[in-house]
Amino acid sequence: MKNVFSAGRIAALALAFGLAGALGGCAQPFDASVSRFSHELPAPAGQTFAVVAEDPRNAGGLEFGQYAQVVSEQLRQLGYVAGDPATSNLVVEFDYGVDKGRDKISMFGPDPYWGPWHGYRGGFYGGGFYGHRWGYGLYNPWFNDVDVTTVYTSSIDVKIKRRSDGQRVFEGKAQAVSPSNRLSYLVPNLVEALFKGFPGQSGQTVRISIPAEKK
Repeated sequence: MKNVFSAGRIAALALAFGLAGALGGCAQPFDASVSRFSHELPAPAGQTFAVVAEDPRNAGGLEFGQYAQVVSEQLRQLGYVAGDPATSNLVVEFDYGVDKGRDKISMFGPDPYWGPWHGYRGGFYGGGFYGHRWGYGLYNPWFNDVDVTTVYTSSIDVKIKRRSDGQRVFEGKAQAVSPSNRLSYLVPNLVEALFKGFPGQSGQTVRISIPAEKK
């Protein structure tokens, strides 16, 4: 019987099955995009702070209080001291949210956009691999599985200002695209990403890996 599998086709099949196995075997992390700006931010030397809701609708809420504690813990680890909202040296305005999600189409099953190729640099899209049409094209009898995944954009914002004159000394934002919309998982991880290497280089945007949600 004539062998219908060329060496190239066998190699491509092995690659596809290898990717599927790797993705199915363990949860992959994803990236957070972190932007930070600072000016005359006082070094932690006993300055007190208080975390307040930037959105008045969150003020006093139990959910906000839980996430505010996560922010407070990061600041305490840096050496700042939690204080009274009415008298603290620094006022920390905090906000968070996640959108309603959007469908994302990928080829050969689950899209590894949060896996070895993070962000949008490595997904298998209609335009091909890395933005260029891959050698096997969009339609191929060996690779014609299409997977639709809902992904969500989540973000947090932290703004720090001096109480004495209202001058803002820090602005930070962390944003991520992931298959989860569960804020109790997303917010603590985004907070950790934002405070990694705090305060960071002003005006620089960095990517920080976030662990995947445990199922």
